[in-house]
Amino acid sequence: MPTPIAPRIILSHNARTDLQAVARAHSTPQSLALRAHIVLRAAAPERPTNLQIGHELGCSNLTVGTWRRRYLALGFPGLQDAMRSGRPRTIASPTRVQVISVASALPQDQDRTVTRWTLDEIVATLLDALHTDAISRSSIWRILHDVDLKPHKSAYWLNSHDEDFDAKAHIICQLYAKALAYYAQGRLVLCGDEKTGRQVLERKAPTKPAQPGRRERREHEYIRHGTRVLINSLAVATGQIAWTIGCTRTATDFVAHLHQAYQRLPRMTRYDWVLDNLNTHWSLDVCRLVAQWCKVPFDPDKLKKGVQRRAFLSDPRHRHVFHFTPKHGSWLNQAELFFGVLHRRFLARGSFPSAKDFERRLERFLKDYNARHAHPYRWTYTGEPLVRATPFSRTRRQQRQGRACFSPRPKRYERLLYAPRPYQRHAA
Repeated sequence: MPTPIAPRIILSHNARTDLQAVARAHSTPQSLALRAHIVLRAAAPERPTNLQIGHELGCSNLTVGTWRRRYLALGFPGLQDAMRSGRPRTIASPTRVQVISVASALPQDQDRTVTRWTLDEIVATLLDALHTDAISRSSIWRILHDVDLKPHKSAYWLNSHDEDFDAKAHIICQLYAKALAYYAQGRLVLCGDEKTGRQVLERKAPTKPAQPGRRERREHEYIRHGTRVLINSLAVATGQIAWTIGCTRTATDFVAHLHQAYQRLPRMTRYDWVLDNLNTHWSLDVCRLVAQWCKVPFDPDKLKKGVQRRAFLSDPRHRHVFHFTPKHGSWLNQAELFFGVLHRRFLARGSFPSAKDFERRLERFLKDYNARHAHPYRWTYTGEPLVRATPFSRTRRQQRQGRACFSPRPKRYERLLYAPRPYQRHAA
């Protein structure tokens, strides 16, 4: 019996573009992405068969035929899942709304003694409110799962109440965006910060490296050898860093770091420093140093208050201009990005027998970083106003609108569509 010829699919330019966008988007469900790939392959000029498409995409020829016919009959809406048959809902919509309303409120607002929702607590609250036994634990779980509501989980966030947050953030982000152009013009943008109170820890037993089938193992107990402070200045245009390692983080230490960093930096016509609001960053000693660098009059009597000192350091007429991040806005400082790299690559798994060994190895790591790994960071936040009274969102919509601090995280697990292995019959 001859094999029937699969129906041909002809796509317009707009339809092909839409299907390609659906197939490539990270947020597309894998089932829908597979169906889009099937239609695109079926519309290829060589007209592959259902069996060939199934081998390429890792599905059966029956699946390919189903979605080819659905697309020919209904178009793109035919690729969506149809309504499922089965037992109708036994819980009415008002009850479902009440379940969602209870789970969306804090337990204390519902006159509960706990501070964290559990399914049992939600059930008890609803039974008291509805005066019925017609709702179960599993039913509540399904209702919450349908709307992606997880009241048992929580996350921390910190809202900035600085009235000038948007203006300060915009200025700093503009510096980051133009850092390369400024560098070519003889203007350097720098980010300074401290990594304070880093404990020098030595594991009581040697670390056992990873082996085939076994992870790296580290001793849980450790010996303390004091603490060290790393003061860092990051050049935004190049990613190069200048550092100072010490035991304290006083204003004197910060001024000493500025001295050393300035000696290592290339000679520029202007320096823009991005710093947080730590009091050592706008101390009287820092003002004295900036006045010496910029050759401007220095009057301690006019710089007794912090507001006056910050205004003096932020004067755009100076050669060295300080830009302070808004309150609770230290994430605007790119030096925090380098500290993340430092923690992951050096500090997290380190074992240091002494403070001297820690300083020696840290110096070596920082020199190697400047020589091999230093590069400008990709900054995605544009300085547009953030959504108030909500956490700093990472959704794709807010990313496109320029309101997200960082790029959204990629999916932890992604299904890859590989062609199936050829079938091999084993000898009996």
